[in-house]
Amino acid sequence: MDKFDIFRILEGAESDGDYRKKPVIIQGITGSFGSTHTRLMKAYGTNVAAGVTPGKGGQNFEGTPVYNTMAEAVKATGAKVSGIFVPAPFFLSAAMDALDAGIKLLVAIPEHVPIRDSIKVVERAKSLGARMVGPNTAGVIVPEVMKVGIMPAQPFKAGRTAVFSRSGTLMYEVSFNLTNKGYGQRIGIGIGGDPVNGTNLIEAFELVRDRPDVDSVVVVGEIGGDAEEQLAQYIIDTSFAKPVVAYIAGRAAPKEKRMGHAGAIVYGNYGSAESKVANYAKAGVPVAKRPAEVPELLAQRMRK
Repeated sequence: MDKFDIFRILEGAESDGDYRKKPVIIQGITGSFGSTHTRLMKAYGTNVAAGVTPGKGGQNFEGTPVYNTMAEAVKATGAKVSGIFVPAPFFLSAAMDALDAGIKLLVAIPEHVPIRDSIKVVERAKSLGARMVGPNTAGVIVPEVMKVGIMPAQPFKAGRTAVFSRSGTLMYEVSFNLTNKGYGQRIGIGIGGDPVNGTNLIEAFELVRDRPDVDSVVVVGEIGGDAEEQLAQYIIDTSFAKPVVAYIAGRAAPKEKRMGHAGAIVYGNYGSAESKVANYAKAGVPVAKRPAEVPELLAQRMRK
């Protein structure tokens, strides 16, 4: 496993003293979707240092300079983080532009990205020592510090639990329940609902495995694919020491019918909720039946 340090890229070294100053570039900043969420990210404290929209270089978006290319934006800001808010047909060129310019963390928001495009970006990122989160993700949030994505701010509070979720909406709901019971979050990452993820569940666990400021993990999965089964085996094989609690969405969904996400489809027992719960049980991971149960199960695991 590589030792990609998402915290250092987002926050910098602790000696920096001001975690909010790491610059972020927003690709598609002038579009309706990108502009709306840029305002919300800036309001949260994210240092949106530049935007990129081809053909609109030289303009500014509410005080944020806009460039034609990522190379220009990176040169001007020194940013290592980019949020992509462009439509899916433009995703591949935007992502490659970012990676080739030196971006190390690419947060890919758009849905309906062709699988082949996602694969190309993942391969390029790995070759450059970079990482993509998404596509079809709610983004990444370090509560009370910064966010790059579309998640609302209200459910999240700074703390010591990592939340990794294949579902954006359920990441908000589970974090809200955790916050209300006193379990703040050190980081929240939307894995994304597509069959190909730039950062999968195992890679997300590796990000926090050795961090002393993360003392527990909540993983929100869903039916379809074998991500949860692979994660359960990883927990067993590596003797993952931190308490882990899970929630699985779609347990009542009919088989062989896609439920929202491109990855959420079950064939026979493959990818079924029963398969995921059984594998988690082997790994000693309790599975909540509803989001409100997550804090209760976490409290039990923390006492062991």
